[in-house]
Amino acid sequence: MPLDKTIQNILASRSTRTTPPLHKLSPMQARENERMGRNIFEVPTDCTVYDRLVPGMQGLLTARIYTPKGPGPFPILVWFHGGGWVMGDLELSQTTPINLCTNANYIVASVGYRLAPETKFPGPVEDCYTAANWIRDNAIHLNGIPNKVSIGGSSAGGNLAAAVCLMTRDRGNPNFSFQLLVYPVISSDTNTESYRLYSTGYGIEKADMDWFIKQYFNDEKDLLNPYAMPINAVALDKLCPAMIITAQYDPLRSEGEAYAIRLQNANVPTDYICYPGMIHGFFSMTDILGQSIHAVNKSAEKLISISKG
Repeated sequence: MPLDKTIQNILASRSTRTTPPLHKLSPMQARENERMGRNIFEVPTDCTVYDRLVPGMQGLLTARIYTPKGPGPFPILVWFHGGGWVMGDLELSQTTPINLCTNANYIVASVGYRLAPETKFPGPVEDCYTAANWIRDNAIHLNGIPNKVSIGGSSAGGNLAAAVCLMTRDRGNPNFSFQLLVYPVISSDTNTESYRLYSTGYGIEKADMDWFIKQYFNDEKDLLNPYAMPINAVALDKLCPAMIITAQYDPLRSEGEAYAIRLQNANVPTDYICYPGMIHGFFSMTDILGQSIHAVNKSAEKLISISKG
């Protein structure tokens, strides 16, 4: 399918900017540019929002808790934002938690994990593992249902969510109910079909991904670790059910599809949806894209189904 017309306009607008490309910036400059483009956040009326401290690998982290209206208790989705492990924060990443909270009637706990390069691998993923398992073990204190806790994330957050599911299985903890992976980073291989087709000009670029990887990982040996790149896991059996969402014009599309196939071959119930005409980042564009609304609704439907299972 051709590139969506709204997406074409977004990319054309981005191409006229005079700021240097992301991979030419320092992490601090990249974060500042991201903050400058921040939209004014409006407090939602159909869910309550508050921050609380949760444990991480080496100290307390902030989790932003989105709770639906009503008495509860509710199922919980632990969410990890994107940003290449370097950017993003709880303020910038509120659209998807609110959408999933209100559409699926879930508590969404968005975890503010530590960022690279100040905290290199495995610090951020260990933060996410510690926080997610604490939230599940203490679900009742959040007005949640202890045996109905799912996990998810987008882009680098999808990488963290997939890795946390592997870590939870490998370390003998109870599985989460479900994993929602939205255009996740699953592999460091940039020679895939989607990278060859869409490495430049479609939002996120190969040079940007190389830059993110350089910031997060200590050396090439890290990239072989399945908790760094989940495609490297020897076995994917005994993981929780999954939904993987990708975009046609996203360089990360091929690795998301490959991971879905591997999960299915390991007899893990897995839904895979690739949205035609879309680019990386479309999932949060519900204010302008019908495909985004559809993707959020499909995710919410799956979460609701999982909570009733």
